[in-house]
Amino acid sequence: MYSKHILEEMIVRVLARLGVPETDGQITADVLLSAELRNIPSHGLIRFPDYVRLIETGRINPVPSIGILRETISTAVVDGDSGLGMVVAVKSMQTAIEKAKHAGTGWVAVKNSNHYGIAGYYSMMALKHDMAGISMTNANPLVAPTFSQDRLLGTNPVSIAIPAGKQPPFVADMATASMARGKLHIKQINNERVKYGYVQDAEGNPSDDPGVLVKGGAILPLGSSYEYGSHKGYCMAATVDIFSALFSGAGFGPFVPPSVAYLEPPLEEQGKGTGHFFGALRIDAFQSKTEFRQKMDKWIETFRNSKPTKENDMVLIPGDPEREAETANKNKPISIDDRLAEQIRGICKKYSVSFQ
Repeated sequence: MYSKHILEEMIVRVLARLGVPETDGQITADVLLSAELRNIPSHGLIRFPDYVRLIETGRINPVPSIGILRETISTAVVDGDSGLGMVVAVKSMQTAIEKAKHAGTGWVAVKNSNHYGIAGYYSMMALKHDMAGISMTNANPLVAPTFSQDRLLGTNPVSIAIPAGKQPPFVADMATASMARGKLHIKQINNERVKYGYVQDAEGNPSDDPGVLVKGGAILPLGSSYEYGSHKGYCMAATVDIFSALFSGAGFGPFVPPSVAYLEPPLEEQGKGTGHFFGALRIDAFQSKTEFRQKMDKWIETFRNSKPTKENDMVLIPGDPEREAETANKNKPISIDDRLAEQIRGICKKYSVSFQ
């Protein structure tokens, strides 16, 4: 068990040894630890060793020159210069918010970036500005489209955050695949099988093996099979890929570079790096903030007060579980799997960073 402060300091100091400026290290630490606090460990500290190795191998630029390539009053295309995905994403979402302040809405497409952690971190940045936020990203190809044996899409998450009044904000944050790669990895290191419907083997047969990806298998789209609507998950993942890559000039589909160092980038290049897409919508560009917040409260209360099934005590609103976890965990130490802790200790020893 480790305090948030100890883990934050460790991340910043290790990244500093790798040439990452302190402010960028702080951003990276905040996103990773936010995932831990919100009970999304698949996108938390488990990713840190991957980022370290990607910097070591030159695939992540520790000091990127992040710049705008093209813009209008409400749009921009950003080149992340192969920087840490969290750093590129925060700066890009800030650009979308600034544009929305002037134009009512702001839209930013990003190329040449890397894995950016939890999508919800960036959509929620808009909330404090009385805006709705949108965040999405493509990812390295591990998902087979409906009826395909080939891995052509990423888990391609999307998040939408909408402010309310008395009620907590609505925050949807989800992968468009049946399971995120990080969650599959956690199953693997815990020697747990997965339920059928999440993955398929290299021949396209249903599998319960959490290690199937290294054997040529694939994650399935949201919906699992055509009979259960996997074509809808496939459509959602494809939409995220197009918005993230084709609007920006990032790698699309099978040409997205892997977010782990042990996998080589694709031989053929179609665009640069990982792509993201961000949006910010000023509430008062559509109606008064007070009126909208009252309507959102009514919407949330209507759904929350509906009659639940026997499987749950109440109907959840998107964002409820993560927000409640963050509240419960914010003053508690963070638990790390022994094997991950050993990996982190090895990294700290290598870079002469104290970590007990």
